[in-house]
Amino acid sequence: MDGHSTVDNPPTRSPLADNAPAENPRTDAPRTLVGICTYNEAGNIREMLTRVAAALPDADILVVDDGSPDGTAELVRQFAAQHSAPGNVNCHVREDRGLGGAIRAAMQTAITERYQLFCNLDADLSHDPADLPRLVQAVLESDVDVAVGSRYVPGGQIHGWPTRRKWMSRFINSLAKRKANLPVNDASGSFRCYRVACLERLDWQAEWSNGYSFIQQILLRLKKLGATFTEVPITFTERVQGNSKLDLREAVRSGWTVLRLS
Repeated sequence: MDGHSTVDNPPTRSPLADNAPAENPRTDAPRTLVGICTYNEAGNIREMLTRVAAALPDADILVVDDGSPDGTAELVRQFAAQHSAPGNVNCHVREDRGLGGAIRAAMQTAITERYQLFCNLDADLSHDPADLPRLVQAVLESDVDVAVGSRYVPGGQIHGWPTRRKWMSRFINSLAKRKANLPVNDASGSFRCYRVACLERLDWQAEWSNGYSFIQQILLRLKKLGATFTEVPITFTERVQGNSKLDLREAVRSGWTVLRLS
């Protein structure tokens, strides 16, 4: 791991990383899928795809769009036709709505298509795609199952948030740390890299949240399987274009999910 990564507790070797998915046919790098979940992100999606492709040029990108009326999906298709190798950028449009369901759909694609790593980040450029290689490196070099992009470890920062958003985030993460005993400081951010081998072990037929609370729920269930974690400091920047989908109702629901599952 490079000098920017931090680990609260030194990780042990992953007990879940025994399967060996197909190697990347384009390179000796691990076969990686980057999932981007969208709803009305037409103002951000082209820059987002450009920056992800620059950060991880050998990765495939899957945009899961919840039927955005602003034409987000069409912009993804245009980008794929103009800038990517065949099959490198794809768009899946769902009829349903919900961040948790969209991330789950991307994860299941990573499992079905036998990727080795799955990365997820927000579509609104609040997460810097340039940090993706550090998350991948943290998983590979620390030999853990999940690398969490963290705002709440030394070096992590938040830019542009009002006090209300900071309070909601601190509330959710306090519950996750104290009540659920999650071994990470930032359980409410979706910027992560997972080993697909550990995702395969989850019971995908169980009840899962379709909303924001999925972000905490999957960490809780991976922890019960014995997954190992590390955190990498990131700078989170409030979106410039579009509106946040997180409101007080979602924050309360997320906190309740943590309490119920813990």
